[in-house]
Amino acid sequence: MRSAPRTWLPSLPLLQWARGYQRETLLSDGVAALIVTVMLIPQSLAYALLAGLPPEVGLYASVAPLLLYAALGSSRVLAVGPVAVVSLMTAAAIGEHAVAGSDAYWAVAITLAFLSGVLLLAMGLLRLGFLANFLSHPVISGFISASGLLIAASQLKTLLGVQAGGHNLIELGRSLLSQLGQVHGLTALVGVVSIVFLFWVRSGLRPLLVRAGLPPRTADLLAKTGPIAAIGTTAFLAWALQWQAQGVKTVGAVPQGLPPLTQPLWDIALWQSLLVPALLISVVGFVESVSVGQTLAARRRQRINPDQELVALGASNLGAAFTGGFPVTGGFARSVVNFDAGAQTPLAGVLTAAGILLASLFLTPALFHLPQATLAATIVVAVLSLVDFGIFQRTWAYSKPDFIAMLTTLAVTLGVGVESGLVVGVGVSLALHLYRTSRPHIAEVGQVPGTEHFRNVQRHAVAVDPRLVGLRVDESLYFANSRALEDRVNQAVAEHPGLEHVVLQCSAINDIDASALESLEAIDTRLREAGIQLHLSEVKGPVMDRLQRTHFLQALSGRVFLTHYQAVHELAPPVG
Repeated sequence: MRSAPRTWLPSLPLLQWARGYQRETLLSDGVAALIVTVMLIPQSLAYALLAGLPPEVGLYASVAPLLLYAALGSSRVLAVGPVAVVSLMTAAAIGEHAVAGSDAYWAVAITLAFLSGVLLLAMGLLRLGFLANFLSHPVISGFISASGLLIAASQLKTLLGVQAGGHNLIELGRSLLSQLGQVHGLTALVGVVSIVFLFWVRSGLRPLLVRAGLPPRTADLLAKTGPIAAIGTTAFLAWALQWQAQGVKTVGAVPQGLPPLTQPLWDIALWQSLLVPALLISVVGFVESVSVGQTLAARRRQRINPDQELVALGASNLGAAFTGGFPVTGGFARSVVNFDAGAQTPLAGVLTAAGILLASLFLTPALFHLPQATLAATIVVAVLSLVDFGIFQRTWAYSKPDFIAMLTTLAVTLGVGVESGLVVGVGVSLALHLYRTSRPHIAEVGQVPGTEHFRNVQRHAVAVDPRLVGLRVDESLYFANSRALEDRVNQAVAEHPGLEHVVLQCSAINDIDASALESLEAIDTRLREAGIQLHLSEVKGPVMDRLQRTHFLQALSGRVFLTHYQAVHELAPPVG
């Protein structure tokens, strides 16, 4: 049967899940949408402020992206919108171009969302989802932990009611220390109480509700709506007790209405300066989104398509750009809540967008008296859950190079900034990979008595023959490690005076580049001149296909064997 031809155009997952939609599914999606909407409203407001934007921009960024992702996304439960790390990266990217909170700043944020959308869409259409693999897990872990600490530190000025700034932890620390004498007592009290309450809601409310007779799942979902209680309570107290007159900064007037129709700035020079930040935001957002989507899909025996996710996230960011938003991606917390609440299809996202739209139309006046310290507290509590110092200990015990990459990413992100931390982390990770693979593990192998298996002579009691040396190369061969193979073969020749055959066991070699091929030719020439034959065994099909397109196999002094046992059995019969 012929396979279906591949297409460069994106598919439309909407046609798949909408075809057999049922009333029971609508009920599940509706309940999930209600819960996620309640959670998303305070998050959207808070993350907009984190990005340096007016709070209503967070609501705008939560409507069109949800609708577009529902039509194009391959995950059935991923909830797209503003997230903490991307909001921080947005603030870092556009802080040099305009003053936070100004119309010019908002315009640059819209342009950044547009560029991010274009890059994501292009990567999806070109099927470049594999590029995210260059962000190793240690680098991502170090970056997210550092970003969590940096975001929490950036909110201290709002929690304390002081003026402070900085793009890294050192600058923030100096600025905050210089303002300690200006701390506003009531603002600090509101912020600290809100943080304590939100932490208690996360850990203490659920057991209390379960003891009161609620089902565990219902209690867990209600506990996640704690930020709404904090926002409602502090907004009411601020209105009733006239906190604004006492110096407490509130959100103030939030415009009512639908998200506006906007467009990016058509400034090529600005695009050039924002291109790298937009690329970093796109890749980080994609990695976070795919990680969450794959985890949740696996729990229902579903799957997601990374290239389709790129298309969907690209369209979502373009939607944000043309409706007054800023860069968005799939959020971990809200997606998990969406999953736990029973969402079955992306229609839950459509209903969530409708809920956010209603909030933009009718609920924004109630935000006038909301203390900014409360929103800062919701950010702090949310992002501190991203910080995982335990993974540093586990990584140190397992892999020192990965620990170095993780620690470097953490240190540079905290000490220099988010963009530099991510770039340096990727660079260090790639450099360590090159270093490791440039020194491949090459084991001399011998036959396990009574079997056809071959193992490392330094680890097992195996049989060897002085006329033959078997070398197992546990790495693909390329320019960085081809010289190491030459040195190891020379060493084997020097250590075995009666050597007649060298057999390279290629079972772990997935690729041989042009530099490595030249090294193999040089090895074969030197061995032939010494009266020794070079043989290959267990060469993988794709590698053999490439070798057959060269003259190497025709000029090879020895042979290519299907198995290493066959090579040893024919070249050194007494051992076999």
